[in-house]
Amino acid sequence: MNLSFFDQFMSPQLLGIPLIMLAMMFPTLLLPFPTTRWITNRLSTLQLWFIHLTTKQLMLPLNKGGHKWALILTSLMMLLLMINLLGLLPYTFTPTTQLSMNMALAFPLWLATLLTGLRNQPTTSLGHLLPEGTPTPLIPALILIETTSLLIRPLALGVRLTANLTAGHLLIQLISTATITLLPILPTVSILTSLILLLLTILEIAVAMIQAYVFVLLLSLYLQENI
Repeated sequence: MNLSFFDQFMSPQLLGIPLIMLAMMFPTLLLPFPTTRWITNRLSTLQLWFIHLTTKQLMLPLNKGGHKWALILTSLMMLLLMINLLGLLPYTFTPTTQLSMNMALAFPLWLATLLTGLRNQPTTSLGHLLPEGTPTPLIPALILIETTSLLIRPLALGVRLTANLTAGHLLIQLISTATITLLPILPTVSILTSLILLLLTILEIAVAMIQAYVFVLLLSLYLQENI
């Protein structure tokens, strides 16, 4: 029974070929492509408005030097958002429930922000490892603590996204299983459970959107410290 609950997090395969790359590419096929028409349709206009709003919010904490990252951060935001939302549909697979994928997204981007800071302002970047006014006996311990907190950032990014989505999917499956099981025995309780399932689904949609935004927002904050 427990194994069946976690089967949804296993990467799908066809003839031994993993389909996780197909699951990552599928959301991009749902986005409207730009056309050569002077006046776009409503869907394209709504898409452009949402991308512009998202880019504006992500670039607010950054100075002009960080605006070069607008394309990367906005593309990452749209990718995570589409994958998280499509993963809530029945008989689908959510790639962002895999810690390996989230770490593959978080670690290179975090390392890029760190190397950018070491290249552009090495003194300021290294100064973050030691708070100003620290007593001399505490300097080695604080440097060790700050270095550990710096190195654990990509792990925190990946684990946060994985844990939130995995917990939401498990709760939905547990409550839906209980609803179906109680239907022939206690119909009234089953109806109440289905209402809870509906509210949980709405909450999970919000979590899928918020976690995609938080992932990219934290990356932009890490970038802010290094530019």
